[in-house]
Amino acid sequence: MATRHLALAASVLAICMVLTRATNPGFVARITVKGLDYARQEGITALQKELAKLKLPDFSGSFKVKVLGKVRYTFYSLNLRSFQLPSSQIALIPNVGLKVSIANAFAQLTGKWKVKKRFLRDSGSFDLKIEGLSISVGLKLGSDASGRPTITTSECGTHISNVRVHISGRFGWLYNLFHKKIESSFRRTMEGKVCEAVTSSVTTKLQPYLQTLPVTAKIDKVAGIDYSLVAPPAATAQSLDVNLKGEFFSLAHRSAVPFAPPILAFPVDHDRMVYFAASSYFFNTAGFVYHKAGVLLFEITDAMIPKEFKFHLNTSTFSAFIPQLEKMYPDKLMKLRIKTSSAPFLTIAPENLSLTPVVDIQAYVILPNSSFVPIFLLSVTSSVSVKIMVTSAQIGATLELGRLQLSLKHSDIGPFSVQLLQALMNFYGSSILIPRINALLREGFPLPLPARVQLSNLVIQPRQNFLLFGADVRYM
Repeated sequence: MATRHLALAASVLAICMVLTRATNPGFVARITVKGLDYARQEGITALQKELAKLKLPDFSGSFKVKVLGKVRYTFYSLNLRSFQLPSSQIALIPNVGLKVSIANAFAQLTGKWKVKKRFLRDSGSFDLKIEGLSISVGLKLGSDASGRPTITTSECGTHISNVRVHISGRFGWLYNLFHKKIESSFRRTMEGKVCEAVTSSVTTKLQPYLQTLPVTAKIDKVAGIDYSLVAPPAATAQSLDVNLKGEFFSLAHRSAVPFAPPILAFPVDHDRMVYFAASSYFFNTAGFVYHKAGVLLFEITDAMIPKEFKFHLNTSTFSAFIPQLEKMYPDKLMKLRIKTSSAPFLTIAPENLSLTPVVDIQAYVILPNSSFVPIFLLSVTSSVSVKIMVTSAQIGATLELGRLQLSLKHSDIGPFSVQLLQALMNFYGSSILIPRINALLREGFPLPLPARVQLSNLVIQPRQNFLLFGADVRYM
């Protein structure tokens, strides 16, 4: 019975781990009210341009005059000269999405007209002013099967307070008989066309733009990053959160990582337009993928050491610490092969970011025929400080090596004290190895940003289990 309960408990725990891995994001993007307001300004500018392109149809009708009977009219060649949206607001609708409200919009049109009734004919031009136009648009946010964000128009309403038509022509008394009907027709037509244009703009402009948010980003020949959404964007009263998988994966063979994303305690900050939370899971999946691919391997040769340095990589240098080495291999060059023995694991705390990698250092002597003779194998641990750097579109890092701890795993030249090598290995690590690793890390990898967006005014803060950085946004 106990065994059965233990198996059941293990099954429940495994299911919980799977669910946690599936739902907790490794990377979160938060858009604040300040950021949404910037998006509103850019969006209204684009919408105003779209509304200025409205094509209004010709329309005609008739009206009765007591003496003349039914008179037919036609308005045609309608030209929208301007469309202004001077006042707008955006609001978060929790669990739904966004609502955009536009007030006091106005437009001006010109066109031609004509009336016809047997012997009565007249034609001319007209000017039309639309004032007090209000537009209310609901935007529903979601995600598609590929993990990209989606946006649709959930509702659209328009109302025009005032339409004024000025008609030029010979028979002023006649125009006064039907101008109210014309204004009413214009109002109905314009209200319908505006919502059509708004819905079309969301479908053909805004939705395709959101699709430029990268779902995956290829880093190199080994790995990519999965930035797909794990859930639809979540609107609250204060922000819009986009939860991303935030996981490195192998391009050759994708497999599950043996750890789950932590729960992120996202702070309530509003100074910047956007905030990003990159969890320790995000960074550690990178270490897991690159270690598993066997590419966390570096070699140090004497050619890498500047000539002015006194600690060259040869048996003469090492003979001061390992006397028998010079006797066995006099005046020979050496090579150090450094490889991780386990995936490096990044720890993020409010005070600092640190790695405690475990690596193997295999030392070789290089013979005159260019073959390599293994001489000893060391296991090395060290505390490594990590500094994260964020630019307008990339995130990178630099490392600072702490004191090494050495232990001898195997020797082909007999016993020796590894403690005597402490200073020498620290020199090779900090002067040769770390600068080369930092050159790679500075190249960084892309952040999940839609097209033409760059970050500025950056601030970076380490928190428990995640790195928080905020920024303002520029749409280029």
